[in-house]
Amino acid sequence: MKLTDFRGLLQYIPQFREKTFVIGLDGAVVTGENFSNICMDIAVLRSLSIRVVLVHGASAQIRSLAQEQQIAPSNLDGSGITNAETLKLALTAANRLTHEILEGLAANDLRAACTNSIIAHPLGILQGIDHQQTGKVERVDVEFLQTLLENGIIPVLPPLGVDGDGKTFRVNSDSIAVAVAEALKAAKLMFITSHDGIIVGDHVIRQMPVADLESVLAMQRSRVHPELLSKAIHAVAACKAGVPRVHVLNGSTEEGLLAEVFTNEGVGTLVYANEFQQIRRAMKKDVRAILNLTKTSVESEELMKRTRPMIEKQLGDYYIFEIDKNQVACVALHTYPEHSKGELACLYVSPSHENQGIGRKLIQFVENRARDLGLSELLTLSTQAFSYFQSKGGFAEGSPDDLPPARREKYDQSGRNSKVLVKRLKPTTPTPAVDEVKK
Repeated sequence: MKLTDFRGLLQYIPQFREKTFVIGLDGAVVTGENFSNICMDIAVLRSLSIRVVLVHGASAQIRSLAQEQQIAPSNLDGSGITNAETLKLALTAANRLTHEILEGLAANDLRAACTNSIIAHPLGILQGIDHQQTGKVERVDVEFLQTLLENGIIPVLPPLGVDGDGKTFRVNSDSIAVAVAEALKAAKLMFITSHDGIIVGDHVIRQMPVADLESVLAMQRSRVHPELLSKAIHAVAACKAGVPRVHVLNGSTEEGLLAEVFTNEGVGTLVYANEFQQIRRAMKKDVRAILNLTKTSVESEELMKRTRPMIEKQLGDYYIFEIDKNQVACVALHTYPEHSKGELACLYVSPSHENQGIGRKLIQFVENRARDLGLSELLTLSTQAFSYFQSKGGFAEGSPDDLPPARREKYDQSGRNSKVLVKRLKPTTPTPAVDEVKK
């Protein structure tokens, strides 16, 4: 994402202003070369009035300290057994990392404070095994955290918790992040790791409903990358606890945090609890989005080139498919009422949202609109996607003679030699108004 493209950033500001993002940082990310850039990204979030809470892990540092001291740690990630030696390593590692985070934030003129807002109790004896000084979150001191946030201070939470007697426990940082996100009713929980996202088999998942990820964990758990299993488990837990969006991304990607938040495609994995979809009429402010969406397809000659004036002249023919107010697809319906025909045109779905049935939804939507307008035939022209329209849309191959005269003239002038596809329309009951076609 180019930060100079401020207009693209502006559309998200009202959506996220005064919302809370909980960011979970793996210990290896904090000591990585890109951490200073992550701190700058956080500064951008704060400048947009987004409240930020940081939770960090320390497993990489615990491992390093253990090697230095020739100790075999009993628990690296805060979910196994924590003996006295490992807790001592965890305290040392966590304190060092917290200080590095505070330094990084201070370098960007951000105020921050390490807190004792995680109240924990012993994980206890599970399956006959005493987990000793491993703890789990009992509650989050929400009032304390909200006071800090309201005063522009970023809370920094180590992978530790304390009980009412002041006893410290080692706690899994992912579970702390989930508990904090739930308690603060965060809009987003973002895990920043050393990987590009949640990996299943050899593939990075780009987007997935929480129910699908839960199914993967139940049926294909062994295929989830072991270093990302905790992220996947806690992403599901967060969504089920009411956090609408969980992101997993690579901390070494420059501007990755901002790209994940402020672009439709993102750079990591998005796990979502629900989604708001709608098909609506395009407005003048959407012209730029239509041009950006279709740019790659125009370059590959899948779609006919359209200029801004061309789109603006026929803007009433265009529709946008939105997910959470992000434009992810577009389509147009050009009508020739004197011939009772319509043309489905400029159908395009962003690569990040392919294979989700959006193209078929748009085809069906255009069909319904054409019927509502009393049209009896729907046409579409294609140079490369004709098999898709035939198999998914029910179109049959026609000929240029099926085109209305005005459209035939443009067809001949273009020299694209597109295939003409035709679908006869049967009248149906009217569809809802455009802005009511939502899911």
